[in-house]
Amino acid sequence: MKSTLKSLGLGLAAVLAFSVAPANDASAQEKKADAAAVSLFDGKTLQGWSGLSANWSVQDGAITGENKADAPIAQNTFLVYDKPVKDFELTLEFKIVGGNSGIQYRSKVFDKDKFVVGGYQADIDANKRYMGINYEERGRGILAERGEIVALDAQGKKSRVGSTGDADALLSQIKWEDWNRYKIVAKGKVLQHYVNDQLMSKSKTPSRPSRLPKGFWRCSCTQVHR
Repeated sequence: MKSTLKSLGLGLAAVLAFSVAPANDASAQEKKADAAAVSLFDGKTLQGWSGLSANWSVQDGAITGENKADAPIAQNTFLVYDKPVKDFELTLEFKIVGGNSGIQYRSKVFDKDKFVVGGYQADIDANKRYMGINYEERGRGILAERGEIVALDAQGKKSRVGSTGDADALLSQIKWEDWNRYKIVAKGKVLQHYVNDQLMSKSKTPSRPSRLPKGFWRCSCTQVHR
């Protein structure tokens, strides 16, 4: 499987495409998982996705999100995959040039017309501050920094229980303005973000009435920096 996220053009831009291909050296278990994998993007259209047409398109075989200099967005807006998911492993490739974006999951729609959503977010940040973290938009804020393994209680209190490595060393694994591999693993209450096969952050967070374990994918094209 090959998935792509690429940046284009003016202002903040991000491109996202999901698909799956088995690695040549995959184990029997990995091959079985790959065979059951589902492609979320047909490579040509935004069928199965919803978002603002002014900001989202398919270019060069990739889903492209762009915040245009001549028509900047007023708030974060998202491209929404139309089917809900629960436990999953999502693999994609991304490239970003300028600004802040990310992949949001187990999310809730707050404004269906402007595609304003809130949920867990695997951050993609050209400014290098937030790359790889877990950020709960319209919720508890930063749940796990890059390099952290954390446990959270229902009130949002965070306890650092381990490390995935030095934050700066992990950041050095990113190929800036080039293609990188992102993998998000969400199984039960455990959420893991990998970039280029490096575990960037891991969180264990209890479910709350406002944050159900089943939700939608969100792929963000953001205007503002957190």
